[in-house]
Parts: sequence; C-alpha cells; structure tokens
Amino acid sequence: MSGNKTDATDARAIWLAVQQTDVKFVGIKTAAQQATLTLHRQRELLMKMRTMQTYALRGLLYEFGAIFAQGRKALFKDVEQALEDLSAQLPQMVRDSLREQVVRIKTIGDDILAIEKRLALQLKEDPKMQRIVQIPGVGLLTATAAIATMGEASAFKSGREFCARLGLVPKQIGSGGKVRLGSISKRGDTYLRTLLIHGARFVLPHAKEPGPWLEQIKARRPANVVIVAQAAKMARTIWAVTAKDQDYQRGFKSVRPVAA
Repeated sequence: MSGNKTDATDARAIWLAVQQTDVKFVGIKTAAQQATLTLHRQRELLMKMRTMQTYALRGLLYEFGAIFAQGRKALFKDVEQALEDLSAQLPQMVRDSLREQVVRIKTIGDDILAIEKRLALQLKEDPKMQRIVQIPGVGLLTATAAIATMGEASAFKSGREFCARLGLVPKQIGSGGKVRLGSISKRGDTYLRTLLIHGARFVLPHAKEPGPWLEQIKARRPANVVIVAQAAKMARTIWAVTAKDQDYQRGFKSVRPVAA
C-alpha cells in the first residue's frame, strides 16, 4: 500500500516532491546552529521539569494545609518553615523526601542558568545574533533561537515568508473567488513564535518612542492583536537585518526600487 512506511514509498515521495517547483524545502543548518537549537531544547525541557516539580510540591503540601504565595521565591522562602510546622503530621522520611524535592528544583534552576550562560557565549561570537539583539523586544533567547532556526536568510524571499514559517501570518479561507483572512495560522516553529510574542508583550508597554504605526494599530485593534502584530514586525525586522547584513536602525523605512 502506498500509505505504508517503506523505503520504496519514501523514494517515490522524494521523486514526486522534486518535480513540484512550488515545494518549499527546509534550509540546511550549520553544525553551530544545530548546537544552539540543542541548547534551547534542553532548556525548554528543564523549564517544564521545574514547573512540574514546583506545582507538585505545592500540591503535596497543600494537602496538609500549607499555603504559599505565588512564585518560586515565595515557595522557597517559606517551605522550610512549613515543613517544621508540619513536623507533628508528617513523618521524618516524608519531610526529608520533600526537602530533596526542593533541592531538585533548585538544581534544575542552576542547570537552566548554565545553559543560558552558554547561549550568551554564542551570542558574543556570532555577529548575526549581535545585530538582531539590538531590535527592541529581542533578547538573548530570541536572538540565538532566531538565527539558529532561520538557517540561511536567503532561504526566504521576504520577511513575510519568514513570518509564515513561524505561523505569524493570517490564515486564508477562500471559496467562490472570495478570500477571507482569519486569525494567525500558528503553523511552523512554536518555540520561536512564543519567544517573539513574549518579547512583543514586554516591549509594548515599555516603548519610549512607539511610532505612528504602533499608535494607529493600538487605536483600532485589541491588545492581543497588537501584540501579535508587533511580534510579526519583529520577525520581519530580524529577517531584513540578517538578509541585508546590516545593523538595526530605529525608524528605518524601506523604499521599493523604481522600475526601469
């Protein structure tokens, strides 16, 4: 059957894909870019593990009436006192096990910081990352992940293609010759899209000079739509700065070349 996973089926699928001129092939990443993505994947996994361990610790202590304020700092600040207060209810072996879980959470946090330091070293050595980190809303994580995910900027014809690769462009629904634009497609790289949206959410209230474009879209669109629009603009700027091999310029306006 053609739907089964076999070498012959794979060869046929490759042969068919090569004949399709409109098929977009994935760009080949360098060893350094793949190494950077490996660090990001490790950090992402550690973040999930720390969150799960923290919520589990809160839930276990909540069963015995221990309530903590929000945030890990508040938890670590009061957890030892809570264990002492519960000494009459909890056996010593249970308290020791919970203390080991606290140490485990802190160790995961140290591992996350170690990975971020390695990413910072890569940022210092890569001129492309140094250029895009100047863009408002782009920090260490976004800069390193964007260059590693993009591969070669020449693989994309425009900044909009790069946005489409990240799922930051509207979905198109067409029938009967009419095309409607919906919400963003959310296709492609979820991790980088999330970093860009978080960066846009942070930079919007702290923008010293918002500019006319941002002021106009704020006046007519909801807050979440503005955040996504800013994230898409950041992605386009990242591609433009990388593709043109130039530094970020605040207030730069591109001019279309005049046809001969």
